[in-house]
Amino acid sequence: MKVTVVDGDLLDQNVDVIVNPWNRNVIPWWLLIPQGVSRAIKKRGGLQPFRELGRMGPIPLGHAVETSAGRLPFRSIIHVAGINMLWRSSERSIRDSVRNAMAIAKARGYRSVALPLIGAGSGGGKADEVQAMIEDELSKCDFDGEVRIVRYSKTPKGKAENRSDELERR
Repeated sequence: MKVTVVDGDLLDQNVDVIVNPWNRNVIPWWLLIPQGVSRAIKKRGGLQPFRELGRMGPIPLGHAVETSAGRLPFRSIIHVAGINMLWRSSERSIRDSVRNAMAIAKARGYRSVALPLIGAGSGGGKADEVQAMIEDELSKCDFDGEVRIVRYSKTPKGKAENRSDELERR
């Protein structure tokens, strides 16, 4: 597996599938004010992925489910329950989310995946620590494709410093 770390916007990545750090899906999505990646997906991709997600019911912490990508150019979106009912992440929820998202990507035959720092931001995790956990968990996954870990950057598209740390995994 080829793992690359980039600064930028998850939704601007040229990949088959993206990972959305979601919650346990217990509170109906229409009652929530989306933040971070979910807000961007709703704004640019529309409501369809969240309608599908709403029909799936509660998601166990660390598990993953797949929906369509709405108006986004991806083949699908993998949503992970990376935060608990108190809107906090843990090492276990982050690692389980990565492992379960990659299992779906492999099972569906996707060749490229972009994921954000699951559990950082509104989940309370420190970006560098979360990135290290994600990289470590990816090193244990059996996925034969490209994975991009996207560190969110507000730099306008086209002006991004595309910091790329390649980590060959096998």
